[in-house]
Order: sequence, then C-alpha cells, then structure tokens
Amino acid sequence: MRLGVDAVVDGGVRRPGDVEVVDDRVVAVGLSPAGTGLIAARGYVDLQVNGFAGVDLLAADEDAVRAAARAQAATGVQAWQPTLITADETDTRRALRTLTAVAAEGGTAGRGGGILGVHLEGPFLSSEKLGTHPAEHRRDPDPARLDRLLAAGPVTYVTLAPELPGALDLVRMLVARGIVVSLGHSAADAAAAHAGFDAGARTVTHLFNAMTPFTPRRPGLAGAALSRDDVVVQVIVDGHHLAPETVRLAFLAARGRVALVTDAIAAAGRGDGTYRLGDVEVTVADDAVRRADGTLAGSALTMPEAVANTVALGVPLPEAVAAATVVPATLVGRPELAALRPGAPADLVVLDDAGRLHRTLAAGQEPSAA
Repeated sequence: MRLGVDAVVDGGVRRPGDVEVVDDRVVAVGLSPAGTGLIAARGYVDLQVNGFAGVDLLAADEDAVRAAARAQAATGVQAWQPTLITADETDTRRALRTLTAVAAEGGTAGRGGGILGVHLEGPFLSSEKLGTHPAEHRRDPDPARLDRLLAAGPVTYVTLAPELPGALDLVRMLVARGIVVSLGHSAADAAAAHAGFDAGARTVTHLFNAMTPFTPRRPGLAGAALSRDDVVVQVIVDGHHLAPETVRLAFLAARGRVALVTDAIAAAGRGDGTYRLGDVEVTVADDAVRRADGTLAGSALTMPEAVANTVALGVPLPEAVAAATVVPATLVGRPELAALRPGAPADLVVLDDAGRLHRTLAAGQEPSAA
C-alpha cells in the first residue's frame, strides 16, 4: 500500500518521496511523490497524559485505560506515558497496578497507543507551585515512599522539585534505576535547578508553568533549562498555557531540545464540560481547563492539535514534528520510535503543510477509537 504522500519527516528533516507499507511494516521510503502535498511521519509520542477521551487515569479501571489507549492511537499517538498527579498514596498505588496490567499487553492488541511507562508527577513538589495538585497529598522527598510507589508499577519518569530537602539524593537514586527525572512544580532558583540537572535530571515539566518566573537577574528553573544544551524543555501549546511569543522563544532558544506534551485530562477529545482530574473537579470552557479558582488544570489538547498549533505560530513543520516524535522518544531511551525507514513499524501519521492530521496508521491499519 502506498501512502500517497510527497515527503516524509524523519529525524527533524523533510525528505521527498512516497512511502510503501506492507502489513505492519514500512518497506520503502523515497518513492515517486504522489502529488498530494501531504507528508508522512512516525506516530507521536506524548510524555504527559493525565487522561483522555473521558477517562481519568488516576481513577480508571483496566477497560477504561484500554479505551484511552485506543483513542490515543486514533489521534496518531503511537506511544505515551500515563501521568498520575499528586494523590493519596493508596490511590496512586492502585492506579499503578492497573496501568501495569494494561502496559503488559503492549498497547491495544499491538495497534498503537502503547504505554511507555508511568509518569509520576508528584508528590515531591513545591508547596508554592502546586497548581492543581492537592496540597494535602504533597510530600517532601521520601525514599521509602518512593520505593513503595516504584514497587507498585512500571514507573519510568518522575517530576519533582529540586530545591526540596533530600531531592538531589532522590534524583540520583532514580537515575541509577534508569528512571528519567524531570524538574517541575518548583520554586527553584537557577542554582538549585542547575544542581538538579547536575545530579541527573534531564528535562523540565511544562516549561514556564508552575515554576518561578524568569526575570533578568533571577532566571530560575526556566532560565537554567534554556541555558543548557543537555536539557529537554517540554511545552504545552494549547493557546492557554503559553503566549505565542513564549512558544517561539522556547523553540529558538532550545532548538532540537523542545518536546511537545499535551498534559491532557479526561476532557481531551471530548469538549467543554465538567471533569475530574484525580481528586479535583475541573471545568472546560473554550478549550481551557480550570479549577473553580481559575487555576489552569491540565489541558483538553490532543497531540495533533499541539503540532498544528505549533506550526501556526511559525515553527517549521519538521521542527514541530520532531518535538512530537524524536525529541520525546530519545529522552525516554526509545529513539527507534521516531525513525521512518524501511523495516520500521507502520505507526504513522499523514499531515499537510500546516501540520493538520489527515490520516493515522497503527501497525499498518487505520485505528478506531471504539
């Protein structure tokens, strides 16, 4: 089957030619362009998903997680990290056990939407920068508590605040176990941020959000991350979390180091209404997710929307696609997920020049969210 595209984006580079797929594999790239103006890329990788298509992952049972995975695959996401916000430890461990069972199945019967592992966003966060995380469940770094959480499920990624007492030891412990550490929900100054990165943290959770504001003499976590060439910065491009200029600044300052994330909640793919984010009730209106006090609480964003929004802000399509594929995939040690070459799995998206999604393939078939 020929995809009917004029070019591919692979490794952040646009190359001419159509793509041929046989069964569940790419067998040829660089064939004669189809004259459609369309572009193929590998499926997206999302490192921060709290919920999707009506499913809140902290409260979901196995069937609900599978439904969320199918819905993710239908939007072109081939791999994702279910994200659990700060909650009662018992609830977090139960959710981890549920996600363990579904992750062991390898996605949804091999049809995309594969779980990379679980992102624990908390509870070791700054009390000053909690955002929507419930304060009653926030904790200072606690190795024993962390061990209990790691024993409950496939944790591959942890967000924490580096300025907390014992945080740097926790970073080193996690890195030694092969777990990616991201700094976020933090009041760290630049020195504390650099200490976190030097201890082994490799990325920043939703740059500029839930962290000390950047100022000329107090650059904070955001400035520290942007100033280093060994740190990936993650951004939510939904039109609410960041101003257009801020998005463009991130891509200019951290070229090749920007990862798009959705920070999606159950509302993603559903629309306006009232939803749950863990223990918190949130309202979606005009695509913005907020608590009753007006605080942003995740997003209703899908990854195809994030890519198209980024291109609309002037970021070249290959850079936007790389931010949704090669950068996050490489960060979590799975660079092969971003390679569009003969022999690669046919987990693909077909886009136009504006980054709008036209077609999705998961294991060579068009997935259904049902």
